[in-house]
Amino acid sequence: MRAPARPSTRDRILVVATDLFGRRGFDAVSLDQIAAEVGVAKQTLLYWFPSKDELLQAVLVQAANELIVVVEAAVRASGDDPLDRVDAVVRAVFRPAVRRPALLGLIRDVGRLPAPVASTLTDQLRPLADRAHAYLRAEMDAGRLRRADPGLVAALAYATVTGIATEPEALRVNGWQPTTAGLRQLRDELLAFLRAALRP
Repeated sequence: MRAPARPSTRDRILVVATDLFGRRGFDAVSLDQIAAEVGVAKQTLLYWFPSKDELLQAVLVQAANELIVVVEAAVRASGDDPLDRVDAVVRAVFRPAVRRPALLGLIRDVGRLPAPVASTLTDQLRPLADRAHAYLRAEMDAGRLRRADPGLVAALAYATVTGIATEPEALRVNGWQPTTAGLRQLRDELLAFLRAALRP
């Protein structure tokens, strides 16, 4: 039985950068810190990513690609009922947040980044958002979901997920705790809200 392949240096850099950027914020993390955490020389890091901005862009592209993969897998595995499909997608989006909370920190920081860098994530996710809007609109036209603005429905779901990262104090004031159980509770409340809002 062969041992699993060791992640490449580039992949290890991306994993560490994602965690550090997500936990401490982009501005608070230096390339020296990332190189030290990975266990490579700074010159090795610069070989793969010639600047901090390029490293961040690669981190955002990877995060977006991971999200696209889990959402598309959830859609393929879900049944034909649109409420079940919405449920499956929300659960799929919450899974990475539970496994890697640093991803939520990245989401928190996207709005604070220079526009060209932030647009990397937006450009990656736009096709996914467009497909979601088209699906919701088609199901509403067919009478299988209550008529609403598909973009606003998606934005409300997105705001709930990003609110975990951007508004933790407001959530704590309202009794929410930033734990795995708390994330599951928030997910379940969002699912119940969406089902009630979209049921025809």
